[in-house]
Amino acid sequence: MRSPGSSFPHSNEPLIRTSVRAIVLLAIAVPFGARGQQPVTREQAIDAAVTRGARAAVARADTLIGAAQLLTARSWDNPSLAATYSKAPPNYHAIVDLPLDVTGIRGTRIQAAEASRLASQYRFEFERASAALDADTSYTRALAALERVRLSRRNAKDADSLRRMAVIRRDAGDASELDVLLATVNAGQAANLAIADSVTLISSIFDLQTVMGLDTTRIAIVPSDSLTMPPLTAPNAMPDVALPIAAARQMLSAADLSVRVQRRSLFTPFSLQAGIEWGDPDLQGVLPTVGFSIPLPLLNRNRGPIAQAVAERERARAELSLALFQTQATIGRARRERAVALEKLQRDRVLVESANRVVAMSLVAYREGAQGLPAVLEAQRNARDILSQYITDLADAWIATATLRLYSLTIPAR
Repeated sequence: MRSPGSSFPHSNEPLIRTSVRAIVLLAIAVPFGARGQQPVTREQAIDAAVTRGARAAVARADTLIGAAQLLTARSWDNPSLAATYSKAPPNYHAIVDLPLDVTGIRGTRIQAAEASRLASQYRFEFERASAALDADTSYTRALAALERVRLSRRNAKDADSLRRMAVIRRDAGDASELDVLLATVNAGQAANLAIADSVTLISSIFDLQTVMGLDTTRIAIVPSDSLTMPPLTAPNAMPDVALPIAAARQMLSAADLSVRVQRRSLFTPFSLQAGIEWGDPDLQGVLPTVGFSIPLPLLNRNRGPIAQAVAERERARAELSLALFQTQATIGRARRERAVALEKLQRDRVLVESANRVVAMSLVAYREGAQGLPAVLEAQRNARDILSQYITDLADAWIATATLRLYSLTIPAR
């Protein structure tokens, strides 16, 4: 005998059933509708980001600038030749002006350029590692989105199967129309969640393709790795010798040397002059002439460039303090997030197993008429939430581990 809820109309049932099945099929097809997708591993994604990514290309250009600055600093000033004529004898004069580095400004300039070159080299290494981190993080998020799509697709299938079961039980007189409508709404919600997860997956793959330097007008790749447990041993992050701090220290050293260069530039350029004179009818032959040239800092004492160099040194000192603070904060946050994610993963694995058993037992009980539909829906909802949280915790653990790996990079051997 049917329950009182069986008086609800059945005229919309075929339309509802068709709509739910269409949504389920769409949810299944959206993330896997494209053809010609190339499977990509995590290592391949990282290698592409480092070799073709825009971030690494900018870092390479920075190292070229540093090398050019060092080449400029090592160059010598060219001598100059002055040839003059006068009516008074001797009539002809030829003087060579040879600049001399008597204040040691060239050596200091070379040291400053070398420090800048080292800073650019450290930034290049860090940017390459950061590009690898971006690819690693984007790959992990794409894997997590793919796992959520698989989970939501399975949930949508299970929800549609539960709806059909409710229809069969209603037709057999063991369930009410209310159960059918409740199962239909649940199936529609599950299908909508599957579609939303599919859209998130597409966005994640596009983000990964952007990091890898690929075209983002179509889905060209698909992650092929599995979202397994991250390494249990954390990288040994040493903030005192991390690459950002080493680069900031070299920039401070370069700025300090630049201040010294500007202060020594007060008496430059100093030059030695040597030449010859001829054309005097009273004197036969060529007469030598020797002298020197030294600037007189009467009108310009180089105060502007000195003040600018001092300001740049203060900025470099502030950037070093900022690099120390940000590096320590990032390492501390990554360590905490990794520890929390690993601890949650231990509980999640137990909860996932228990939740799946509860769902299986609830379905058996509902099929045999020993339990109501709301209990089955609640069990499925709990299992879905626990599995989704397990995927999120796995991704968080991978991202935190990759961040620690980035900041564990130290100064490369020279």
